[in-house]
Amino acid sequence: MGVTVDVRQVYKYPFEQVVASFLRKYPNPMDKNVISVKIVEEKRDESTGVIYRKRIAVCQNVVPEILRKVSILKVPNIQLEEESWLNPQERNMAIRSHCLTWTQYASMKEESVFQESVENPNWTEFIQRGRISITGAGFLNYILETFASTFLRQGAQKGIRIMEMLLKEQCGAPLAE
Repeated sequence: MGVTVDVRQVYKYPFEQVVASFLRKYPNPMDKNVISVKIVEEKRDESTGVIYRKRIAVCQNVVPEILRKVSILKVPNIQLEEESWLNPQERNMAIRSHCLTWTQYASMKEESVFQESVENPNWTEFIQRGRISITGAGFLNYILETFASTFLRQGAQKGIRIMEMLLKEQCGAPLAE
């Protein structure tokens, strides 16, 4: 089956400021679930100027304690891998992330894009699609997918609030139309 969550947000800040804030977003006291983020690979394509980054995030396991009675869910932390392609000339950044934990039972993937807004070139549009699919957990598949759907939606909204706060702190008030 699976669950998909779509998010769209326009930040009233220039692309460069939004991307810089995104790359510094975690760890952050507003989201204690993200323990660490480490760049494991970074390279620049000299011909295109595209900057590729691979980061690994370590996050607290947020699966409710009642569901952690199942042995495979009883881990303290989960790991996520994020790959990004920043194209400064075209003012866009594509991001793909997936969960490295529980891969035999669950698939969690997100695809995101930051790009110059069509509404205003000084604003930045953020589009994200997250998908979680759980298999091999029998009757728990539906329960876990329902929890995952709620967690994805809340996490996306929390991420937007954190970005807005960081942008305001680092860049001042949003740009007017």
